[in-house]
Amino acid sequence: MQKKNTLVEKERNRQDLGFGTKMTDRRTRLITKNGQFNVKRVGQSFDAWLNTYNRLITISWIKFFFLVLFVYLLLNLSFAYLYYLIGVEHLAGVDMTNTHSQFWDAFFFSAQSLTTVGYGRIAPIGFAASFVAGLESLAGLMMFAIITGLLYGRFSRPNPRILFSKNALIAPYLDTNALMFRMVNEKSNQIINMEVSLVFSKVEEKNGVRNRQYYGLTLERSKVNFFPTNWTIVHAITEDSPFYGETPETLAAADAEFMIATQGIDDTFADAVHKRHSYFHDELVWGGKFKPMLENDGEESYILDLRKIHDYDLVALN
Repeated sequence: MQKKNTLVEKERNRQDLGFGTKMTDRRTRLITKNGQFNVKRVGQSFDAWLNTYNRLITISWIKFFFLVLFVYLLLNLSFAYLYYLIGVEHLAGVDMTNTHSQFWDAFFFSAQSLTTVGYGRIAPIGFAASFVAGLESLAGLMMFAIITGLLYGRFSRPNPRILFSKNALIAPYLDTNALMFRMVNEKSNQIINMEVSLVFSKVEEKNGVRNRQYYGLTLERSKVNFFPTNWTIVHAITEDSPFYGETPETLAAADAEFMIATQGIDDTFADAVHKRHSYFHDELVWGGKFKPMLENDGEESYILDLRKIHDYDLVALN
């Protein structure tokens, strides 16, 4: 009974980021390079898969504007076709000289009704045309209310642009070596109370069973009050480090990955922001030292060159 309780307590205290121990496939990252979890869901309900609000908030601005334009044109074409089926003679002011001009007059009347502009040159006559125009005005009010809400949500949503160096380095540090990577806030707005955590994940085999294990790595500094320039994250590889004794070969055999989680407060939105990143074992450079990014402009300011975030020199390790 005592042994069972000990095993239960050990399992309870085992570190796990939420990925579990069975994700052991070769060459498969747990976190993709864009910071997303590398998990694809199947068997979802259509509503859960669609996830409309999240999709419309998170898609790129170009896709968002093209989607709005597509919906706008689709609605106008649909209502123009309805007016055309009812008969353009029920739209006073339509140019009746040819079919082409009749349809486009119906289309632009639809645009005026949808946006509630109403220039007055064309007006519906009879119940059917007036009813469709009323429905279109309602559809327009709803559509623009939704678009306005989405625009507000997109503008008010904090979107941190934290850049990470392409490679993590194994570099000389004091009288030992250290695992280092560099990060910087690309935007001009400020992030305060910035925190970073680093987890070393690798596959271990015991009694013929492969399980993924997770080890939190102690950082030289895990929090800063201000984040105005670049920040080099350092984990000293001492004898008590879970990374101690690892080589490129052992890391490759264990499908090792280093997962990073950052969080801070964006002073523009006064809201929490976070960013994820990871380095796979083959993205480590053994024997490197980052080049400086910060320099004085010779007057009263400092220059932070973001283009240098990935630059490093090859050096000998301790």
